[in-house]
Amino acid sequence: MVLVKDIQQKGISSAYIEAPFDKGKEILEQEGYRIISLEENAKLRIQQGESAFVSQNGNWTIEGVLYILKKGKFLTKKSPIMTNAKQATECHRNGQDFYLNSEQVEQSLADCVEFPSKSIPTDRFAENEITVYVFGNVAEDYGKFLKEVGINKMPIYLTNLHDKPFVRQMWFGDLDGRSELDGNYGDLGGDNRLLGVRNSAEGMQENIEVYTLRDIQRALKSTGLMGIEKLLVNELKK
Repeated sequence: MVLVKDIQQKGISSAYIEAPFDKGKEILEQEGYRIISLEENAKLRIQQGESAFVSQNGNWTIEGVLYILKKGKFLTKKSPIMTNAKQATECHRNGQDFYLNSEQVEQSLADCVEFPSKSIPTDRFAENEITVYVFGNVAEDYGKFLKEVGINKMPIYLTNLHDKPFVRQMWFGDLDGRSELDGNYGDLGGDNRLLGVRNSAEGMQENIEVYTLRDIQRALKSTGLMGIEKLLVNELKK
């Protein structure tokens, strides 16, 4: 298990580790990182571009999917796994789901959205209840980002209900997987990727403009200066 510090820029830093969920979460938090949210994940992908590691690789996020018999399936920002990582990971090591008590169900349902297993067109992100819920202010921009790289629909993968309520953590798929929202994945005990973020400069002005590689390429193309964008980006990162 090696912690890799990936994006180190003003405003936000990210690091990832491939480890069982409980151990990876602990290591990230010891280094001052917190597990990334879907909204933050989408922002980083837009910012870094389609060829960046964060775009080409999937990872766990803080969200979870609740499966509740006679009620349905729900995407929640208050996943009980986040506060019970060791117990939930141990359940998966033993081939079992992490089942919930009534209090955990109630707390998780306080911040959730119904989650049907249907693909979402990327040109509808700004109006779809699910994408607005998880991607927030960047929902429309992330939909455009996916559209530009040839992804017309974002799949959602879910599993079947059980007799007792349970939760699975959200896996955010890479661009090759069409950026799927995977609430079916039940292997917290494996060496899967956790992505963590932290603010690298608290109190920075919110009106600072950030330009992505795509922005720079477009500007250079319009001015006839294509070919030097990588040199510029490398210089800006120093």
